[in-house]
Amino acid sequence: MNTLPVVQIHTTPTLLHIDADIGQYSIRQPKAEVQLHTKPSKLTVQSHAIELNVDQSKAFSAYHGGNMIDMNARIYSGIQQLFMQNMAERVQQGNDMAAIHKPGNTIANIVGTNWQAKPFPETRTAASSDNVDVRVFTQAPDIRFEAAESEMNVNVNKPEIEYQRGKLDIYVQQYASIQYTPPTIDMGL
Repeated sequence: MNTLPVVQIHTTPTLLHIDADIGQYSIRQPKAEVQLHTKPSKLTVQSHAIELNVDQSKAFSAYHGGNMIDMNARIYSGIQQLFMQNMAERVQQGNDMAAIHKPGNTIANIVGTNWQAKPFPETRTAASSDNVDVRVFTQAPDIRFEAAESEMNVNVNKPEIEYQRGKLDIYVQQYASIQYTPPTIDMGL
């Protein structure tokens, strides 16, 4: 029986080698620069001195008569009153002398009662616990407050971005090939 010769075909595929590394991003952002300026608050308090007024003029007037003008005014008004009283007494004595017909209205009785001296008008005022006037004047302090002021400046720095490419190596590790092997032919016929 005759067999047909068979041709053998042997193929090898192409093998590609790919070596790839991914790229890398590097992102760096410097810190923001902050400038803060603060004007401090200010509290100003200005206090006023206390005034103390002591008026002792009434007390001095009760002790020794006070100033000359007031003392002279009291003497003058006192002498006027004394004059009026003396005048009234003299008129009364005259009336009593005119009524000599009444018993006890003798000249000796009328003139004999007038031997005591009349007091000089009082030059001092009456003593009292209210003769000293004390006044205290206070004033509220002046208060001023200035609030603090803050000023902030921020400088933002942009991010710094760098990219490093990855590698990509592509090469043929094995080329494609076709190999034909012919059948062996027997020549020995």
